[in-house]
Amino acid sequence: MAYAVAPRRRRLLGFVCAAVAGAGLTVSLGACASPTFPFIPDHYTFSRAQVQTAVARKFPYRHTVSQLFDVALTNPVVGLEPDQDRVTVHVDAHVESPFLQQPVDGAFLLSSRLEYDDARHAVVLRSPSVEHVEVGGEARAYQQQIEAAGALAAAQWLDGYPIYTFKPDQLQFAGVNFEPGTITILTNGIRVQIVEK
Repeated sequence: MAYAVAPRRRRLLGFVCAAVAGAGLTVSLGACASPTFPFIPDHYTFSRAQVQTAVARKFPYRHTVSQLFDVALTNPVVGLEPDQDRVTVHVDAHVESPFLQQPVDGAFLLSSRLEYDDARHAVVLRSPSVEHVEVGGEARAYQQQIEAAGALAAAQWLDGYPIYTFKPDQLQFAGVNFEPGTITILTNGIRVQIVEK
């Protein structure tokens, strides 16, 4: 996990080192700045691969919508869209319905914003939606209904799903509580600012 130390935290780190030195222990500033030292960084960054692993735990997924469409979603591929400030998930779809002479295979592109859920100490997917539906053959006549079924399934299934959960020691240091602030979607990961509560 990548992180950087804010100037205020550098000063705090210096005070800790000075206190340790004052107690008669020899320690260098480099040792205080070691990743093994339990300080709070000013941000955490987790990779697209970590998000992919988290989202993949939800698959395969099967959902029946209004007893009309049986939707099965598999093979998620996570994408990051910094310009749109959203996370995308491309999934293969298998749709069965009494309206269709035979099952149809296609794909959905889902899109979601991110939000911090304080109760669960987690960054979660919020308000997912279907951005694009790919179906062929006779299913095209029902594309709008299939898209609506996919949107309902996505909302019920992914809304509020945690993609990263903070451990308690990641949000506490020297008796001070911290919390995630601004969440920024990058091209290769997600950066979460850490601020004092």
